Amino acid sequence: MAEPEFTATGVRIGKRLRSLTRAGQVRISDGRLQLLTSYGSEIDSAPVQAVRASRPWFSHEDRALADVNGTRYTLTLGEHDPAPGKPGPPSARRFIEAVRRAAGRGT
Repeated sequence: MAEPEFTATGVRIGKRLRSLTRAGQVRISDGRLQLLTSYGSEIDSAPVQAVRASRPWFSHEDRALADVNGTRYTLTLGEHDPAPGKPGPPSARRFIEAVRRAAGRGT
């Protein structure tokens, strides 16, 4: 198995107004996006080409939207990338760029 192209831990994953996990994982590996709970069980996954990632209009910098298999998930990542060697989720902007790059849509 290849090294993941993007990994974020400590991500709050929600669907509509419901929180699914407060310390989930987002992983892009082998052309597939996976949303995982803090225990590693899969919430949802899809090929990256079928995923739409964007930023919600009136929200904080740390939020991203991901449409996976027709379901819209709200992801709360970090507002800024963590310092090198420090734990924490990457920024929402970096997640959106990773989805576009993995899908071959550029940045």
